Amino acid sequence: MRNFEDKPAVREQVPLWLGIAGPSGSGKTYSALRLATGIQRVSGGEIFVIDTEARRGLHYADHFKFRHVQFDAPFSPDDYLAAVQHCVKQGAKIIIIDSMSHEHEGPGGVLEMHDQFLNEKCGDNFGQRQRMTFTAWIKPKQQRQRLVNTMLQMQAHFVMCFRAKEKLKIVKGQDPKPLGFMPIAGEGYVYECALHALLLPGARGVPEWSPLEIGERMMTKLPTQFVDMFRERKPLDEQLGEAMARWAAGGVSEPDQNDEKVTALRATMRACATHEAATKWAMDNKAALSALGAKARAGLRKEYSAMVAGLTGDAGEVGETGEAGETGEAGEAGESEAGNG
Repeated sequence: MRNFEDKPAVREQVPLWLGIAGPSGSGKTYSALRLATGIQRVSGGEIFVIDTEARRGLHYADHFKFRHVQFDAPFSPDDYLAAVQHCVKQGAKIIIIDSMSHEHEGPGGVLEMHDQFLNEKCGDNFGQRQRMTFTAWIKPKQQRQRLVNTMLQMQAHFVMCFRAKEKLKIVKGQDPKPLGFMPIAGEGYVYECALHALLLPGARGVPEWSPLEIGERMMTKLPTQFVDMFRERKPLDEQLGEAMARWAAGGVSEPDQNDEKVTALRATMRACATHEAATKWAMDNKAALSALGAKARAGLRKEYSAMVAGLTGDAGEVGETGEAGETGEAGEAGESEAGNG
């Protein structure tokens, strides 16, 4: 009989897997570089970009510092694995793969591997091709699983870009059902990602966390530990990358208490010399307070309460309603005020 050991659960350092899907021009590459730069502030090390997109990553060489790895066809999972292993051997701490979609439908990718097997074994024999189709998936799926499993064991953060295109669900006897923009990739990659963001056409890096189409909702992933970071609707940026990296390192899941927004709010709050000014400050900054993470919000709430107590003798508090009470308790912006990111 096997023996097992249990111990108190403690969150430990884990690598990040982040996915960004979107059509051409939605901001995938630029967003990936911004997130990676933020992650680098915590992890250190160099950023490597594995570029399957005709050297498109070099368009941003003047804006970001990174190592560029040109990756041409064939795009089998084993070829992707060789590219990733090269980066790790060179000391990469953050690896951007732009794009992962070629592994699925590019020259030499899993779809082409499947078709090549059928062409070699069955030729134009349609009946035989149907009988052999599952067998034809064995090799490409084995390679893909080896790639995923090996990457999961690497001590590196991954930011993966996926092309996306509109898809329809075809049901016999019914009108086609739109699924929306879905990543061109195997579903296993979305499953393994800690976060998977959808950029719609013209998004300019701003993710959509509440898409309308069912397919888009299935491919969008925003876990509980990251929700507070994305309350403000804004482009994927360095601050978000840094915040997620701090969570992955075992720290708080939001930017440091001393980031620029918290510092600015604290400075204006401390400038309030009267009870009326403090109440007005809370009302005027309702949206800004709501956009903060829980820990930053709690810190300002505590300091606000102490300040109001000193001004009036009552312990006012930044509460949950977002409105100033008659006794001077100024409310925090409620959860409904914050966008979904």
